[in-house]
Amino acid sequence: MTEDRQNLLDQIEAFLFDTVRALESPPARSGPGRPLVLPATCLWAGLLVCVLRGFDSQLALWRLLAVDGFWHFGSYSVSDQAVYKRLAQSGLEPLQNLFEKISAVLHERLAPFVQHQLAPFAREVLALDATTLDKVARVLPTLRGVAAGDDQLLPGKAAGLFDLRRQQWRKVVFVQEPRQNDKVQARTLVEGLPPETLLLADLGYFGFAWFDDLTQRQIWWISRLREKTSYTLRHCFYAQGDTRDEIVFLGQYRADRAASAVRLVQFRVGERRYQYITNVLDPRLLPMGEIAQLYARRWDIEMAFNLIKTDLGLHLLWSAKASVIQQQLWAVLIVAQILQGLRLEIAGRAGVDPYDVSMPLLVQYMPQFARMGADPIQVFVEKGRFARFIRPSRRIRLQVPVIPEADLVPLPEGLILDRKARHAQRNCGPR
Repeated sequence: MTEDRQNLLDQIEAFLFDTVRALESPPARSGPGRPLVLPATCLWAGLLVCVLRGFDSQLALWRLLAVDGFWHFGSYSVSDQAVYKRLAQSGLEPLQNLFEKISAVLHERLAPFVQHQLAPFAREVLALDATTLDKVARVLPTLRGVAAGDDQLLPGKAAGLFDLRRQQWRKVVFVQEPRQNDKVQARTLVEGLPPETLLLADLGYFGFAWFDDLTQRQIWWISRLREKTSYTLRHCFYAQGDTRDEIVFLGQYRADRAASAVRLVQFRVGERRYQYITNVLDPRLLPMGEIAQLYARRWDIEMAFNLIKTDLGLHLLWSAKASVIQQQLWAVLIVAQILQGLRLEIAGRAGVDPYDVSMPLLVQYMPQFARMGADPIQVFVEKGRFARFIRPSRRIRLQVPVIPEADLVPLPEGLILDRKARHAQRNCGPR
């Protein structure tokens, strides 16, 4: 590990130390019996430090706790098996609570930098997706005899909601069955979202029942149109060549048709035709160009998954036990929240998009500024453009046709936009 990277990790650990210390409470007595040698706060803080320092096993966690010591905790006289047992028995609640509390701290700190200009009509803007966790290594004792292609090596998947304005994870669930249809967990994830939230999701979540359910909950959504999906035209706002903005009913057949009308927009760029659907029916509220650009921002959650799987080492799982895998997942998510927040703060102060701030260069150069005695965030903002730490991201920006508002044909009075649904029996999760 380079000295620069170590110094940056030290800064992040300092933030974790301050946060964890503020959340620390005296251990509660649970009745007669031998008191715990290892405080719970030390165990979970040690797990976070292991993620930050790139450790790749439960044995490394034990060494940190029993031999090296860290922060103000010192070392503890515990065996490696005692640490493993504590992890297996402790469950997920402590780390989930820590994730929520650290997220709350970041929510307040990042408030001045929230990107309110992103779909200002929506209360929140969230991306929904899932990712299969990488295979567990067969070097783990319980898996040494398992064949290379066996499903036992797939530890599950993580499904989540990512807040695009704050660049923070809003909600994450662990799915133990790696081949489960993503739509099964979809309703669990969106449960409790406030009305007028805007949800972005890929074709893995395409479904008439799902769209109708979101619309009934007053949740806005944007999706691509799946190929060969039938629909019935209800109204045309604009039509010029391959550029169209229309109201349609999805599904022409009695066996499968949506209840609520949606808006279908399409345009062509070169040889490719783009088609999107949304339940935001007013083209003045959400123009065609903004639909395309918002859907492109769905890539933010893919980059967030890449951060936790690749940069923070979630591809190196420490155990084949589901409980320990989930503990590692939550520890990585906590660290990811901090890193995402750091980039958003720099972007907000510099007045740029978060993805204009290079995460690799941030990791490499910020510690150098800190060693000079300067505020590293301030220096990064002031000199970022000159040093190209801040530069236009490589995101593709579509050249979408602009439809003048005066050319839009208004909806006729009394147009029926709802009908009786007939949803095919598909795997869309519990209703």
